[in-house]
Amino acid sequence: MTYRSLTATDEASSAYLKERPIPDRLAGLGLPTLVLFGSQDHRWRPSSAQDYRQVPHARIEILDGVGHSPMLEDPDTTGTLLHGFAVETAPH
Repeated sequence: MTYRSLTATDEASSAYLKERPIPDRLAGLGLPTLVLFGSQDHRWRPSSAQDYRQVPHARIEILDGVGHSPMLEDPDTTGTLLHGFAVETAPH
């Protein structure tokens, strides 16, 4: 990846989030939502997980001692949560 494409991607991502935050985008979709945040995330404030309370029936999980990459830092807990969510929300 070139430097120019890296910076362009970052700028586009920031513009997307400034236009309309993810919780706002999800709130009206009526889809099952699982939000995973690490309590030690240094990229996003872990308290910002509470912004997802506006999403109807969103399930919010804060993983203790985990940073920005729960799937790498605590794959067992992350996998268990994802599996449980998939089973709970699968059409019957």
